[in-house]
Amino acid sequence: MRVLLVEDDELIGKGIVAGLRKHGIEVHHACTAHEAEAMQKENTFHALVLDLGLPDRDGMDLLASMRAFEPHLPVLILTARDAIEHRLKGLHGGADDYVVKPFDLRELAARLHALVRRTQGRAAQVIVAGPLRLEPESGLAWLHGESVTLSRREVDLLAHLASADGRWVSPDFLNERIYGLCEEVSSNAINVHIHNIRRKLGAEAIETSRGLGYRLGWRPSS
Repeated sequence: MRVLLVEDDELIGKGIVAGLRKHGIEVHHACTAHEAEAMQKENTFHALVLDLGLPDRDGMDLLASMRAFEPHLPVLILTARDAIEHRLKGLHGGADDYVVKPFDLRELAARLHALVRRTQGRAAQVIVAGPLRLEPESGLAWLHGESVTLSRREVDLLAHLASADGRWVSPDFLNERIYGLCEEVSSNAINVHIHNIRRKLGAEAIETSRGLGYRLGWRPSS
């Protein structure tokens, strides 16, 4: 399980990271809202642990923007704001769980595992192509039944190729779908993603044709 922890206190953050890792949870730590949004765009996380007292942005505002980017990402608010009004605001604002500091790391780990189990129990779109099984919504992927870690953009790229159903997809189309029209990206950004996907899934995962673009090396099952 990969978790994004957004906690501005370095000491508390390091303690949470160390504690959750003992329970088999991989933790990526962001100290600001800006760092958290950048990490979310580049990685696939199974849950978000969010402190509301951030230095550059209100935590509830960050929650709303991260929810817009990934609607079904499980969110656990971890904060010193213990008034019932704060708890209700957090839960009504999109959080799935609310833990007040101080807390026991064993309970935090157990709550995260429960959140992810509930999320994975929901009906999800599944793409099956050759040895690849991909859940675009959750970002989970398996190759020959073994779990593979893909970034959020790698997942999106594979999903767009799969939806093309064997047709060639141009780099410009992929750039527009993955980054949008307003985000500035380097000219070789798609090539970098393709290289990383082939490194993780094998050279046959994506085919290339000069002048036509890319397509998935395996045909999706209907």
